[in-house]
Amino acid sequence: MPKIIHIITPIITKGVRSLDDVAPLTGSNLEFRHSILDKGPSSIESEYDEALSVPDTIVKAIEAEQNGADAIIIDCMGDPGIKPVREVVSIPVLGPAETSMHVAAMLGQKFSVVTVLDSVVPIFRNLACLYGVSEKLASIRSINMPVLEIEKQLDKTQEMLVAASLKAVQEDGADGIILGCTGFLGCADKITAHLKSEGIDVPVIDPIPLTVMTAYALATVGLAHSKKTYTPPRKKLIVGY
Repeated sequence: MPKIIHIITPIITKGVRSLDDVAPLTGSNLEFRHSILDKGPSSIESEYDEALSVPDTIVKAIEAEQNGADAIIIDCMGDPGIKPVREVVSIPVLGPAETSMHVAAMLGQKFSVVTVLDSVVPIFRNLACLYGVSEKLASIRSINMPVLEIEKQLDKTQEMLVAASLKAVQEDGADGIILGCTGFLGCADKITAHLKSEGIDVPVIDPIPLTVMTAYALATVGLAHSKKTYTPPRKKLIVGY
């Protein structure tokens, strides 16, 4: 039977993500499912937005496991809700920021994150510390493009990503680039091609393909997160949920 990877896009905006986005990765041994939130923010561009996204992300994750998912991806570079979700399900739960940062740390000495807005820069600095890779972080550069404008201005977005990535390598000392928004899906090839035209050969990580295939690998070999670390919560009175 194929492994089922469930992608949770932790916002309420329809159309930002679809199964068509990951269709090229689908095979006889890999199937994708997808859900968005019923309650939460329209996009995630701050800690506040992340906090609002977490309760329904937890609900969607529980439903995904009950419906047969073998692993879960939280489709946002802030990795919102990743720790509580790991506590309430038994299957692997991966965030694209954590996965991308650890892989970037393996592929080079220093990596830079190229992201959407200045407001998310502190989020990435905190995540790099939390994930133990802060010494590997060369820089975080933003292109000042709101998340919901990416698709509307895709050509402009890609041009700005190319420029920011080039500066990250030439000025900040990065030898790898992480696209710091899952809305940048599909932009890595253009950045890579431009960097190579400048004589620069560094990995450019598109977080969603990397994360879903990492989840597939974990599910295939039967690994999941430690329940000593992510202990299931004790039952208690909770009001409003």
